Amino acid sequence: MGGRRGGAQVFVGWREILYAVKAARAYRRVQAADRMQAGPEEFRAIVVAHQSMVYSIALRMLGEPPAAEEVAQDVFLELYRGLGGIGSTEHLVHWLRRVTVHRAADALRRRRLRPEAVAETRTEPWSEEIPLRAGPGGREAMGCRIEQLLQSLPAGMRTAVVLRYQEELTPGEIATLLGQPVATVKTNLQRALVLLRRKAETLLKEYVRA
Repeated sequence: MGGRRGGAQVFVGWREILYAVKAARAYRRVQAADRMQAGPEEFRAIVVAHQSMVYSIALRMLGEPPAAEEVAQDVFLELYRGLGGIGSTEHLVHWLRRVTVHRAADALRRRRLRPEAVAETRTEPWSEEIPLRAGPGGREAMGCRIEQLLQSLPAGMRTAVVLRYQEELTPGEIATLLGQPVATVKTNLQRALVLLRRKAETLLKEYVRA
């Protein structure tokens, strides 16, 4: 989960095509409502430039690729509708991060309200079906476990960790983005790191034994 302020891992193949198609659909829907703020090629360029950041934040908050893709689509459609209010690239990035976090939080709340949500609640920080072993395969399995550790955090802590260590925002920037006191952000980060450290120690011991 390395930091990449300029954008997360770049999509290739079907994901890039998927987002291009979604961008075109969003353009047609907005154009039909007579609220066009930019042409389809300009909007597609924005999507291509920032899609991986939006998707990555949503994925690490939600833990489910389909849910993250749905959030990303909603974020870019909302962006298109309000594109005229964006004043600069910095404003655009800030807007995308803020709206992505809020839309992902909305999705988490809806998930908790579903009757089946109780059955989906994880009681273990990782799946016992993922074996750990030395070598490239073992490193890949460890990466999956680390992602699961992140997903085991409470939503507020997970959001703070993603914004701090993936997006490389300062606590002050996170506080502004989330509308929280800086002290709350720092507390969430500190508690999250304590929890992750405890769970990671167990994970590393298992990896060494494998």
